[in-house]
Amino acid sequence: MRTKKTVEENKGVNGKEFIAALDYVSKEKGIDKDIIIEAMQTALSTAFRKNEKADYTSRVLIDENTGDIKVFKVTTIVDDYNDSDDDIDEETGEVKVKHDYLNEMTISDAKKINKDYQVGDEILEEVTPKDFGRVAISVAKQVVLQKIREAEREKIMSDFEDKEDELMVGFLAMEDAKNYYVDLGKARGILSKSELIPGEKLNMGDSIKVYITKIESTPKGPLILVSRKNYGFVKRLFEHEIPEFADGTLELRGVAREAGVRSKVAVASTNPKVDPIGSCIGEKGRRIANIMSELGGEKIDLIAYSNDPEEFIANALSPAKNLNVSITDEKKKEALVIADDENLSLAIGKKGINIKLASRLTKYNINIKTLDDINKQINN
Repeated sequence: MRTKKTVEENKGVNGKEFIAALDYVSKEKGIDKDIIIEAMQTALSTAFRKNEKADYTSRVLIDENTGDIKVFKVTTIVDDYNDSDDDIDEETGEVKVKHDYLNEMTISDAKKINKDYQVGDEILEEVTPKDFGRVAISVAKQVVLQKIREAEREKIMSDFEDKEDELMVGFLAMEDAKNYYVDLGKARGILSKSELIPGEKLNMGDSIKVYITKIESTPKGPLILVSRKNYGFVKRLFEHEIPEFADGTLELRGVAREAGVRSKVAVASTNPKVDPIGSCIGEKGRRIANIMSELGGEKIDLIAYSNDPEEFIANALSPAKNLNVSITDEKKKEALVIADDENLSLAIGKKGINIKLASRLTKYNINIKTLDDINKQINN
């Protein structure tokens, strides 16, 4: 489609200054000039229609070489038609216009202006107001600031989009009634007070490790939710504290957590010569002590993972020992555990925490009984 202008172009508004500013913003903020120009043309078109109350189609064009800013009325060339082509409403007798007389010109009329015109061409008639420079400057500032904010938000999202489910270190920058705000460098994470380890106390300016639970792009910038209560926090602490997880010697096969009380961590070794439990404890217990310190003294049970579900369940019920485990329904993931009187309370744990965490870790519904319970059930 060809576009022709019926008037000679005149000088634009602060052209050189505009181009210089555009180049600076583009280089400093990494924003494509075309994106800024396109946004400005759209915003200026809207401003023109509003200020001038123009009821015809208009278009703002910016010359990226000179910075000239001009407004044009746009008339589209269409096939010839007659007024009789319009539909008449049979009930009201009103004309239902099929043609846009304000913004269209027939090809016959267009040929009278220029014989080279074709259907589909546009005629641009400059209608730039005398004071449009003031409007352009105001809109330019708004658009550039908006694009800078958008570019900064996109950059932050790009920097953080792969950080979900990861551990990060920041410091406490702000607090309100429900949340702490953690400075993570280029952005702030929201640490809900309900996502703290129960009983822990924090102070403004404290350096703090947090687990990223969610990153979402919003009109105001990235929404970054963090936690210290999530089971993933324990998982990442192990991976960061114990290098054998990074090199593949150890594998972390599951974590079940009751924050502030107890965690069960299932570990396995890919090297038969490496003890997974001992590696996690570390020399003189330093490794596990560092992790427990970060968790505020939360107890940690290190569980040897096994592909045999019965063995894995028995291990998961630690510190209970001498357990007899049988899978009663593989599809429903149900297991029966028989324990002696001495180990029954250990297997269940205070307030049922031990058996609950073992069920989460193994993903089996565990039913625990003593041998006496079984005999009574049989006799009844």
